[in-house]
Amino acid sequence: MTTALVLGKFAPLHQGHQYLIETAISENNRVIVVIYNATEVTGIPLHTRAAWIRRLYPSVEVVEAADGPTIIGDSTEIKKLHEDYLLSLLENQKIDAFYSSEFYGEHISQAFNALDRRVDNCREKFPVSGTLIREEPYTYRQFVHPIVYRDLIVKVVFLGAPSTGKTTIARELAARRNTVWMPEYGREYWDQHQVNRRLTQEQLTELAEGHIEREERLFEEANREIFIDTDASTTLLFSFYYHGSATNELKELAEKAAGRYDLFFLCENDIPYENTWDRSGDVNRDDLQAQIREYLKLKRVSYVSLTGNLEERVKKVMHHLERYKRW
Repeated sequence: MTTALVLGKFAPLHQGHQYLIETAISENNRVIVVIYNATEVTGIPLHTRAAWIRRLYPSVEVVEAADGPTIIGDSTEIKKLHEDYLLSLLENQKIDAFYSSEFYGEHISQAFNALDRRVDNCREKFPVSGTLIREEPYTYRQFVHPIVYRDLIVKVVFLGAPSTGKTTIARELAARRNTVWMPEYGREYWDQHQVNRRLTQEQLTELAEGHIEREERLFEEANREIFIDTDASTTLLFSFYYHGSATNELKELAEKAAGRYDLFFLCENDIPYENTWDRSGDVNRDDLQAQIREYLKLKRVSYVSLTGNLEERVKKVMHHLERYKRW
């Protein structure tokens, strides 16, 4: 029965880290991964970084070192600081091998009287680092697991009744920010499945599920941000508007929407109504807009109201984006 120890900040977790952990798993019965808080390096919360590893490697024991040393170096004093901390944190557990690709592999393994197991020390297999990814996540996204990469992306959603400019501004911002945008899947689904201009409650649920599935695929192509036209809460309101009720599955998807996105913008109905055959009129637009605003208030979702022409709206969104930090 052998126990391996892996230490890191994982800010963010990348393929080099994964290779290290997977090597330790393949060569040992038990693997412990200690994660330093490292607030001086990254704003990504410790629990988020720990959750990545727990999700990808359920067999690994993850230890969150919230009060771990922040100073790094190879002086005798700094080395002893880290050694003493880890020995105390792990309560002098028997460690058979210490896995790393860093200089500290030598002195940490000696402190535990363990094998100094170096993995891809020269970064030949995975030529990447946390620093490179933090600086240019889009450039190095091939080295980051989709589960991790989606957490690095700012998810911006535009809400509003039909003909309030959601599609126009999402598309425009994606072009200006050199990223992707998610069109409202509901329009495509409605064209394919509507009967007498209506969808059933079950179809509305399927529509919301399909929209989210497409979002998930697009996250991998996003460059720092993704702009999304509509979320499941709007689909829920449509269900109540036309049927007086909604499926439990749709209610659950709408409930999760508040935590799924980072920035919410409500496109107001102060622009001319575009009356197309698939829409139900200006009066219905006003009614639904009021319902969306009330729903956001009820769910305590903080949002920014967008009014005026396209350039005025874009300027306001850009203002908030430049000041927003994902973590």
